[in-house]
Amino acid sequence: MADGKLKYRNYTRPAGGWGAAAATAKVLLEQSVVTKGSRALMAMNQPGGFKCPSCAFPDADCTKKLEFCENGAKALAHEATKFRVTRDFFARHTVSELMAQSDYWLEMQGRLTEPMRYDAKSDHYLPVSWDEAFATIGRHLRGLSDPNQAEFYTSGRTPNEAAFLYSIFVREYGTNNFPDCSNMCHEPTSRGLPPAIGVGKGTVILEDFEHAEAIFIMGQNPGTNAPRMMSLLVEARKRGVPIVAVNPMPERALIRFTEPQDAVQMATFGSTQIASEFVHIRVGGDLALLKGMMKVMFEREAAGETVFDHDFLRDHTEGFAELKQDIEAQNWAEIVAVSGISEEQIRRCAEIYMRSSATIICYGMGLTQHQLGSRLVQQVANILLLKGNFGRPGAGISPIRGHSNVQGDRTVGIDEKPSGAYLDRVRDIFGFEPPRAHGHHTIDAVEAMLAGTAKVFIGLGGNFVRAVPDTERAYGAMRKLDLTVGIATKLNRGHLVHGREALILPVIARSERIETAAGEQFVTIEDSMSNVSASRGVLEPASPHLLPEVEIVCRMAMATLPESKVDWQDYIDDYGRIRDKIAMIYPAIYEGFAQRIEVPRGFHLDIPPRRRVWTTPNGKANFMVLPGLEVDAKIADPAMLRLATVRSHDQFNTTIYSYNDRYRGVKGDRMILFMNAADREARGLAAGARVALETISDDAIVRRVEGLTVIDYPMSRGAVAGYYPELNPLLPLDHCDPVSGTPAAKSIPVRVIAAT
Repeated sequence: MADGKLKYRNYTRPAGGWGAAAATAKVLLEQSVVTKGSRALMAMNQPGGFKCPSCAFPDADCTKKLEFCENGAKALAHEATKFRVTRDFFARHTVSELMAQSDYWLEMQGRLTEPMRYDAKSDHYLPVSWDEAFATIGRHLRGLSDPNQAEFYTSGRTPNEAAFLYSIFVREYGTNNFPDCSNMCHEPTSRGLPPAIGVGKGTVILEDFEHAEAIFIMGQNPGTNAPRMMSLLVEARKRGVPIVAVNPMPERALIRFTEPQDAVQMATFGSTQIASEFVHIRVGGDLALLKGMMKVMFEREAAGETVFDHDFLRDHTEGFAELKQDIEAQNWAEIVAVSGISEEQIRRCAEIYMRSSATIICYGMGLTQHQLGSRLVQQVANILLLKGNFGRPGAGISPIRGHSNVQGDRTVGIDEKPSGAYLDRVRDIFGFEPPRAHGHHTIDAVEAMLAGTAKVFIGLGGNFVRAVPDTERAYGAMRKLDLTVGIATKLNRGHLVHGREALILPVIARSERIETAAGEQFVTIEDSMSNVSASRGVLEPASPHLLPEVEIVCRMAMATLPESKVDWQDYIDDYGRIRDKIAMIYPAIYEGFAQRIEVPRGFHLDIPPRRRVWTTPNGKANFMVLPGLEVDAKIADPAMLRLATVRSHDQFNTTIYSYNDRYRGVKGDRMILFMNAADREARGLAAGARVALETISDDAIVRRVEGLTVIDYPMSRGAVAGYYPELNPLLPLDHCDPVSGTPAAKSIPVRVIAAT
């Protein structure tokens, strides 16, 4: 994917600053929304306004008049764009013609304006009435011989109210098939942390950053993926707090950053050094680093120092002896070899951790997207438990989730493995018996399509087919379906790779007003630190023919379940009634929802580990032992490199804003392979060489991507990186974490092949 000749120049300026300000102005101009977009930005993440449609990072509880970042501004500008995809657009283009266009081109066409259905004879999408669209969905779902033949996908963009009703509709229909976007990113958090600390969420809130004495950032690039986090890191560094950045590729924002809202820094072209220690880890070396740090701690204890919080260990934990045995058995030579860093640096990191009495460890998909991702995040909990870094100010575990409300969707019922207690409450409150068998996550869903046992796919937001692994097989799987439904704001690849019948249903966006017969409505969003707040759109909807997600869910249910026990019409009009039901299903965390949501900045859901309460079967926090040092299967091929797929600075998930990646110095192309110069030379390749990548696997399927340009980049040895979703074809469907089903996209075994 390119828009011109590739240009590469090492980016040496601080991240943020005037570059971010210029990029914000540029995107507003490109989408022709300078006036409208600027007004909307003033309402984004503010009390009485709407929540950013981009990342899930919390809003600062402060007096900032501008609580947005460059990438939030891009998301809003593309949502508020003046460009429209109308029936005339679909009349001009066949689906086959649209398939030949890039993801970027599709994104730039603008907002969807009315429901459309696919016509196989003409290969065009044609207008369809809302009534006919819902009737089509109901006919297909009622016609299935088994409810488990349908897959119900959810994007993190979906607000709590719509996600909750979706979960009730699908369970009354008769299945727990809930593949969702969290399956592809932080599912290891949701599945790995509960056995350790009792909840599948982080335990940190924003205020903890003000009290932290050390912050570790592992496998995360906040400058691109959660830019509002940078303000907290800047303030921490100004207080002298050490920040340890662990990553196989240096990220510019974690080196130096200029706060765009700091008038003095902007005026003087100043900046703040962020990372006090950069740990250039080998891909997959995080487990070895954590075990090395813990080994230092056990050594110091054995030498007579008091390193651990022994009172906390005695009163709150189980499994310490088993962890001690595992850590002490590790060999330093192996730790160094697997981590890719020196024993000296590991000891330095351990010293930073031991000196701190309040430590936060943040992590992203650099930890979760490995074959043992769920068990790896448990090791983060282990090292925090050793010093009692739960239930005290400035301390805890902080997974930084990506999409806005991806965590909220899980909280309110989007879960293919629901608990029995939850299902009992659904039965008692809604009056039907929900299915008890576990359903499909994302990988299961694609496998069911390939096997022909899935017949219908409904996507509540997102771009499923571009997000999932094994692109060519996923395309084939989707095309075998009887019906695909895409509920979306913008045209994307998922609408072009479809079933025999297909519908596109356009929705009101996060930034737009929702009016019902009962008046203006608002929705609620949960951020990555468990704060729930109201979101009220301020813009006029892009078309009079759009519907809110809540109404779409309710009308699908009404068309599918004519004898439903749920009064769906009641929820279409009054979202407060939905929140009343959420409070009834989740009384422990949502009691008094109607009153608590009136607080301008919202309220925090209860996270028991913050109170040193552990909702595990034994009532304790548990040390979870993971033998060895590897988090991915070893490959014998000497030519093997580990590929990590990454986002550019100008994209959000599968949405491509441009062909540029400012902080990595790339302009005009996305078909890039970032490579260590020594690894390149060892393969006899010249800088700038054109190459192909081929997956190393034993399933006899050839997975190959051509036309990549090699760029010398300070990757750790043995690692290469390239952009997602362009390199998703290289990721086998079964190359995943067996606990969570999350694809191991940060460690794909590949070989580099010179272009012929």
